[in-house]
Amino acid sequence: MSENKIQNIVIVGGGTAGWMAAAAFTSLLGRNYSIRLIESDEIATIGVGEATIPLIKDFNAALGIDENEFLRATQGTYKLGIEFVNWGQRGDSYIHGFGKIGRDLGPLPCYQYWLKMHQAGQASDLENYSINTFAPRKSKFLSRKPEMDGSPLGDINNAFHFDAGLYAQFLRRYAQERGVERLEGRIVQTKLRENDGFVESLTLASGQTIAGDFFVDCSGMRALLIGQALGREYEDWSHWLPCDRAVAVPCESVTPLVPYTRATAHSAGWQWRIPLQHRIGNGHVYSSRFMGQEEATDILLNNLDGKQLAEPRHIPFTPGRRKETWYKNCVAVGLASGFFEPIESTNIHLVQTAITRVIRMFPTMGFAQANIDEYNTQTQTEYERIRDFIILHYKATQRTDSAFWNHCRTMEIPATLQHKIDLFSSNGRIFRDNDELFGDVSWVQVMHGQGIRAKGYSPLVDLRSMTDIKKYLDDIELVVKKCVDVMPTHAQYIAQHCAASH
Repeated sequence: MSENKIQNIVIVGGGTAGWMAAAAFTSLLGRNYSIRLIESDEIATIGVGEATIPLIKDFNAALGIDENEFLRATQGTYKLGIEFVNWGQRGDSYIHGFGKIGRDLGPLPCYQYWLKMHQAGQASDLENYSINTFAPRKSKFLSRKPEMDGSPLGDINNAFHFDAGLYAQFLRRYAQERGVERLEGRIVQTKLRENDGFVESLTLASGQTIAGDFFVDCSGMRALLIGQALGREYEDWSHWLPCDRAVAVPCESVTPLVPYTRATAHSAGWQWRIPLQHRIGNGHVYSSRFMGQEEATDILLNNLDGKQLAEPRHIPFTPGRRKETWYKNCVAVGLASGFFEPIESTNIHLVQTAITRVIRMFPTMGFAQANIDEYNTQTQTEYERIRDFIILHYKATQRTDSAFWNHCRTMEIPATLQHKIDLFSSNGRIFRDNDELFGDVSWVQVMHGQGIRAKGYSPLVDLRSMTDIKKYLDDIELVVKKCVDVMPTHAQYIAQHCAASH
């Protein structure tokens, strides 16, 4: 087997994806492999993916990264969820929070009991039953207290906001200290082997040739290897996800420092707001079919909370995925493999899962097709389930005030998503499919938050009296409120634990 071992790993492209891959590979593989990363200072990275989901904590922990050090280095803040404004109807607001809603009772989740009482007009807002949605409204934050299992303080589940460029630099230092070699240069040619079409080597503008056994394409939307050299087809999902442009600009910070991302729907798309320690990241994601660049930019600049800090950056994109993200001896990671707009902060997570999957199916020089096929099947399933969740945000609207929202409300959707909506609409049920990323709590929050109403609930709820259910829910609401009352503000917590030196 040692004769069949891969020796040389070449990562094409830096940025978040490239340096996450380099850091993970060197952490796991050590100096047993040659790991080289090629990036060009001439080529800018996208750099807008500044919000994450909680699983990023697993990635950092696996690398042995200290959380406070990471947050200081990246000007990071905490994130308990995403506030959605104007999505169901203008004036609406709800938070898609991480973690649990309430405490399960018997075989049923808390939200099933809440549905019965809500339908009877005897329950308050769903946000009041989870610390991950109630605390953000008060700008409060505290790290999870694992020793307090059974209390809402043991249910706190957070992700992060951070400067993606600073995170890439942080991981670059980590990877280079552990033996990753960085090569500066622009790739001008990809040479394929004549006998089997595998990638053999890359030629830089300087004339230097880089040979390798296994190539990881982190070249972003250019997809230098997987797309341009190997010709793997890209599946366009813009008929379901109509936004195809973004304009991004930072602005000065304002108070309070909130522990959540905000997504505010406009007439032909939506605006993100990501609060960091040193600035706020803002962007307007929109559909070029329904709005021009100048109008989109004006909307963004007229809806900033603080002073504009840079010129707007314009980013075109095509939502979708590469049909084969691993082909021969090349695997695409990050934007080269597919792109989702940042509405649910999934792009950095998809880098993480791709890296994890590569490690689990790490190849030999034989590059067994069965392993490659399994990798591509798992990747396809993951992308399609996330796709459905993101489409839901556009489909589930009652807005009739623009051509864009009329299109979204009436568009055809995948059968897999329609099944989810139908299931929830009948008895408030959601079932996780194929270990998909978003669980039942996420689906319930977005569906209910945007106006899809369950007509019923599980009949097993009726095994308990209305009086008992009301007391159970009232107790949850009271305990959540008491816990949030004693939490520090988000700004206080950061000042105490991980404030960056500006």
